Amino acid sequence: MPDIHFHDVYAEFEDGSFTGIENSISKKSATIRTMEAQLNSTRLFNENYFALLAALDDAASKGIRLVALPGDFSDDGQPIHLRGLQKILNHYSDRYGMEFFAAPGNHDPVRPFPVPGGKSDFLGEGGHNQRIFSRGARECKGYEGRWTRVDTGRALPTICTGEIRHLGYRGVMETMADFGFAPQPEYLYWETPYSSSENLTPGNYDFERAQAEAGYRKRQYEICRRGSGGEWKKPDYRNCHRVPDASYLVEPVPGLWLLSIDANVYVPDETEIGFRGSGNAGYNRLLTHKRHLLDWIRDLVRRAERADKRLIAFSHFPMTGFYDGQSDAIASLFGDNTFQLKRRPREHVSRVLAETGIQVHVGGHMHINDTGIARGRNGGTLFNIQAPSLAAYLPAYKILTLHNRKRVEVETVTLDRVPRFDELFEHYRQEYDTRARAGEEPPWNREILESADYRTFTRWHIRELSRQRFLPGEWPQDLKELLLGFNGKDLLLLTRLPEDTFPSSRVDMQKLKKSRQWAETEKRVERQLSRNGKISLRDLGDWTGFDLAVDFYRLRNGGALARRDIGDRRLAQYHLLAESARHRATDSPSSSDSPLAALSGGRFAELLGILEAFRKSEPDDHFMLELAKGKIRRLDAPGE
Repeated sequence: MPDIHFHDVYAEFEDGSFTGIENSISKKSATIRTMEAQLNSTRLFNENYFALLAALDDAASKGIRLVALPGDFSDDGQPIHLRGLQKILNHYSDRYGMEFFAAPGNHDPVRPFPVPGGKSDFLGEGGHNQRIFSRGARECKGYEGRWTRVDTGRALPTICTGEIRHLGYRGVMETMADFGFAPQPEYLYWETPYSSSENLTPGNYDFERAQAEAGYRKRQYEICRRGSGGEWKKPDYRNCHRVPDASYLVEPVPGLWLLSIDANVYVPDETEIGFRGSGNAGYNRLLTHKRHLLDWIRDLVRRAERADKRLIAFSHFPMTGFYDGQSDAIASLFGDNTFQLKRRPREHVSRVLAETGIQVHVGGHMHINDTGIARGRNGGTLFNIQAPSLAAYLPAYKILTLHNRKRVEVETVTLDRVPRFDELFEHYRQEYDTRARAGEEPPWNREILESADYRTFTRWHIRELSRQRFLPGEWPQDLKELLLGFNGKDLLLLTRLPEDTFPSSRVDMQKLKKSRQWAETEKRVERQLSRNGKISLRDLGDWTGFDLAVDFYRLRNGGALARRDIGDRRLAQYHLLAESARHRATDSPSSSDSPLAALSGGRFAELLGILEAFRKSEPDDHFMLELAKGKIRRLDAPGE
């Protein structure tokens, strides 16, 4: 379960600085973010609280006792949220005997050491934004005492409190110590990359020695701005620091080794904070700035083989590409800095990771459902399983069942229904009404509050996210205008129009649709479709180009899981459109100087080609990893 992004919606600010807003259903005080903030973010902040409870209840009902949390288990490592998460995990440990094993993500320690934090979009009294920041933040410099309020002329004063600061590694590891970061009496074995081999080995292990090796100061390494420190440090390296690392190996049950890799890499820089964020670093930077971890991983693989242990690795960051081989196509169409392409592991990085001997790795960070494969030159095969987030579309978690040394079954469990998911909706209605009374543009579509279940709610989330953030920020203007201006029927006919029909300047679509060529093309295409009998132009007219863009993101995020929301009928129509655009682009390349003629062929064909690749991806729902053969075997048809 990666990317929970836990935000305690009923958090208690221990200093009394923020009491929240009373909820009529729970009778508690809600400490939540605004709906506007949620619908402009790639993650939900509030409803994922209830999604976590539902996921853990579901896992408990299945008899699952070992739960891995591959990073971003918190939302920025703030005390109020970590305390709430700790309380929930302890409850499931006590009641069901669950054991939790966490790996840090870039939203847990946002920097190696504590830094000021805060948000400007908590939801406060009267539906207004409530700004809450910590000491040292620009909004709260110089305040005295445990907390204070600063009047800035807004509807609500800014609250300054230490409860919202970013803790850094030490605070996160201490709060989450019971969940893998420190040895526990029931563990059969536990070590870190920094454990002394003289004091701690599987054949010479006891809890007290493990505790002695688990200290915060022992779990640090040197990193330089230009590369790895320590034995790899070059004479001209400057700006070097000792920073923490939270990696560990644990044997929770006989024969199973869980490897939690801290793949955060905080490169030193010259800012006031002193380090860059790790969100775009991942394994690309781990290979250059954290090389000692690779040696430790290689050693663990060899030791696991000798001791007949099953080694399963997990971390926050992906070890392979995550766009079904379409990263280059996406970069070509949308740009190198879109679609979070900076987070893509380079091919040689994935190859090196495969050559360590790791066979199974579960990652998060991208909030997508995907399966990737990397092969090393030494014959090693690495399966990278991208587990979805509970806080985004499509909400799900992964179950790994180890049948024997050579076979691992992977099943994806979607969260369609989440009890209490709409418990906070009354506050969003007030937020919306407050904006409306002020005469402001409605910030989001109020129909989201009519969602019947959690899956529908997350469908609305990605739809609004596409409208407000993805399309404006990621799409080329001409491609965006093409989609937003036409429906499916129009788009198909545009790919079938004779080339000399297109005007050389900006097209008047209404005039074009009244032309003789348009009418003739429509009749011809309708006859062709009627002979097939499965798709009609009327069917294509039922959806818009915006619907296509939203489904593009659904497939990108959900893979096979998204097919149920889109439907096989719609997917067949997209396939027809993709074939038609590809035919124009390849068999009848445009010689016209009309921008629309070129767009409806080449660039539109590229977009639909990427969508087709998402649809035909490696199995990512329910499948078997055949480790000895280096192959994946599908167990269920997509969407079942």
